[in-house]
Amino acid sequence: MKVRIKFAKRGVMKFIGHLDVMRYFQKALRRARIDVKFSEGMSPHMIMSFAAPLGVGLTSEGEYVDVELRTPIATKKALEQLNAVMVEGMEILDFRRVPDGKASKAMSLVAAADYAVRFRKGCAPAGDWQSAISGFFARKSIPVIKETKKGETQLDIRPMIYEMKVNAGTVFMKLAAGSAANLKPELVMEAYLSWKGYEAKPFALEVNRLEIYGDLGKDGRHRFVPLGELGETVTEEEVLSLETAGEGQTA
Repeated sequence: MKVRIKFAKRGVMKFIGHLDVMRYFQKALRRARIDVKFSEGMSPHMIMSFAAPLGVGLTSEGEYVDVELRTPIATKKALEQLNAVMVEGMEILDFRRVPDGKASKAMSLVAAADYAVRFRKGCAPAGDWQSAISGFFARKSIPVIKETKKGETQLDIRPMIYEMKVNAGTVFMKLAAGSAANLKPELVMEAYLSWKGYEAKPFALEVNRLEIYGDLGKDGRHRFVPLGELGETVTEEEVLSLETAGEGQTA
C-alpha cells in the first residue's frame, strides 16, 4: 500500500532543515509502529519521498510525504499512532491511500502552492503598503532579476502568479511550484515592494505555506487539486480485506 501523509510544520520546527525532517520522519514512523517498506540492496532505506522541500524559516499547514507500507493500516489508527509520537510543532493532518506508480508520486505532481505572507513585527514599510496589491497582480508583465548558479538573469514572474490578494496585512498568493516552474513568495514580495518604491529589508517576512497542489487541467487551463485529495481514506474494512487477500495469496 502506498500512502500520502499530510503534515504541518509550525513554531520552532521551522528552523529544522529538510534533511533533518526526513530523518525525523524515519524515526517517527518506527516509533509509531507503521510498517514501512524498505528498498533492497546493500543499503536498504525506507521508501518515502517528500512533495516539495520547505525552506528553513518557513512554517506550513500543508506538507506531504509519500510512503510505501508493507502492512496496511487504517487512516484513523495511523493518525492516532503518528500524532502520539510527534514533537511540538509537528502534526499529522491526514493519511490517505494513493495509486501506485511513478505518475502518482507527490514530487512529480506538484504544480502550485498557496502561501500566506506577512511582515514581522516592526518590519512593515511605513505608510499604506497594501493598497496596490491588486494593481500589481493586474500587470501583464513583472520582470525581475533572479540570481542563479550561472549568475543573474531577467525573468518575467507574472505567468507564475496565479492569485494574489491582501487582507488585514496578510498577503495570500497562489504560485507556481514544482520542477517545471517554481516561484518563491519572497521574490514576489521583493518585486512588489520595489515597484512601490520601498526597500525590501532582509528577514522581514513571515511565510506560511498553506497547501500544495497538483494540476489536473487540460488544454492550457489549470485545475489545481490539493495533493491530499488525490488519495482516499483507508477504512478498517479495507485493511481487513487487504489482509485477508494477502493471507489467501500466501496460502
